[in-house]
Amino acid sequence: MGNAELRSIHLYPVKAFRGITPREAAVEPWGLAGDRRWVLIDDGGKVVTQRQQPRLALAAAEPGPGGGVRLTAPGRDPITVPVPQPGGTMTLDIFGTKVEAVPADDTAHAWCSGHLGADVRLVHMDDPATRRPVDPDYALPGETVSFADGFPLLLTSDASLDSLNSLIAEGDHADEGPLPMNRFRPNVVVAGTPAWAEDDWSRVAIGEVTFRVAKMCGRCVVTTTDQATAERGKEPLRTLGRHRRFGSQLVFGQNLVPESTGTIRLGDPVTILE
Repeated sequence: MGNAELRSIHLYPVKAFRGITPREAAVEPWGLAGDRRWVLIDDGGKVVTQRQQPRLALAAAEPGPGGGVRLTAPGRDPITVPVPQPGGTMTLDIFGTKVEAVPADDTAHAWCSGHLGADVRLVHMDDPATRRPVDPDYALPGETVSFADGFPLLLTSDASLDSLNSLIAEGDHADEGPLPMNRFRPNVVVAGTPAWAEDDWSRVAIGEVTFRVAKMCGRCVVTTTDQATAERGKEPLRTLGRHRRFGSQLVFGQNLVPESTGTIRLGDPVTILE
């Protein structure tokens, strides 16, 4: 395990949009700085992701000035959305949890609605330190998370993807593989570990920053969505269902909660602490 290292970093400024792959990122208590601080909601206040709208894969978000975002999508003029003024929060529903957020301006709503052909609004998490607790079954008091699915960071490994792709190649839908890592929308990807080694980790360090492994990551239909075309297939869920079923969940990757803050960089050593 001495040669394990951080292979890539992935940030998604707007949840469910295509993200960016920086060479380094600051780790905050609730996740990577700038990760999933923005999200779309429907006219009923429910969070919209690629689960409902696979076309979100075709829209891209990059960090803009002062925490804002620059949005691009095929056939649409780019738009830069500033962080909204404080105050005037609204309540949204993210997987059954009520969270306060601040709506962006009307031009942002119109741009996002035009891309999807559906009425949506873009909102911003103004204070990630207080807005949304991590699931108390897996959290320590006071731990919070952005608009990520449930935990501050998601870790995957190159070796596990290689193993999964080998299994897909042996299955009924071999023509769908090999799958790229972007299907799994991780934050950090580790190289130099055995396949599935991460199943047994409970604490890790990436460079100077330490993390608790909170739980395995159960996967959903988003993983079947081609992130370049927004088209859906059967894999990897069919193969995960045969080979990676843990209870009711189909598992790929591990959810992390930071124990400390700092900066992680490509090539940082990954150390298994427990």
